[in-house]
Amino acid sequence: PQLAFARLSLSSTVMRQRMLLEMVQLGLVSGWDDPRMPTIRGLRRRGFSPGAIRNFCKRIGVAKTDSLIDVAMLEHCVREDLNKHSPRVMAVLRPLRVVIDNYPEGETDYLDAVNNPEDESMGTRKVPFSRVLYIERDDFMEDPPKKFYRLAPGREVRLRYAYFITCREVVKDEAGEIVELRCTYDPATRGGDAPDGRRPKATLHWVSASHGLPAEVRVYNHLFTRPDPGAEGDFLADLNPESLEVLEGAVVERSLAEIPAGETVQFERLGYFSVDPDSSAEQPVFNRTV
Repeated sequence: PQLAFARLSLSSTVMRQRMLLEMVQLGLVSGWDDPRMPTIRGLRRRGFSPGAIRNFCKRIGVAKTDSLIDVAMLEHCVREDLNKHSPRVMAVLRPLRVVIDNYPEGETDYLDAVNNPEDESMGTRKVPFSRVLYIERDDFMEDPPKKFYRLAPGREVRLRYAYFITCREVVKDEAGEIVELRCTYDPATRGGDAPDGRRPKATLHWVSASHGLPAEVRVYNHLFTRPDPGAEGDFLADLNPESLEVLEGAVVERSLAEIPAGETVQFERLGYFSVDPDSSAEQPVFNRTV
């Protein structure tokens, strides 16, 4: 179930305001600007753009009766707006170490990456590629099911803007957990195309281990488990216990060290993320917008 935005009567609005006030007073959220809160301050901190909110209001219109609007409509307006002007970057939220055995140790290759395919005027940037990388832990499976096309032992995949790599060995710790992948790369596939025309079924994002920037990422989900919290009495019973997940081990492109608070970017393949005011140059903090 998803939290819905409401067109409510005055009495219903007062009831909602009291509910939100109680949540702030009880410390169930960090304040009126908590990115999970359906307040202007909360939406701003989460990265919702003014243009997206205005477009949402125009689409739902004005009505004389109480009604509920699925939050998916608002999220669609946010994606639509941010897609036009948000720069693309690569970030790994749950890193898995990858070592390219046949890549020269100590060498760095700088690859061209598109900043926004929707706006050519935003140009390109240089992304460093090195012997040790991080990929998403979810992008590898040791014993993959039939329709899993990402990295697996003996399988070749494409790295975004970079090369084709093949997994040769899986390294585990004493507890049997996967801690590292040993891979090889094909130097003839620089830029993502093979001279012989072969095409891997998956393209993965990645970040160079020696050039990446540590970051904290706050993954926000819906604050309530139902669209009409409190409809059956106690709204506290409808709180979503998984409305926030904090990932402290994320790695992002180092260019994001200089990005100002409130700026929104797209982490390729993952979604839109906004820089939180808690950020510092040494460790930026990102809120998942949508």
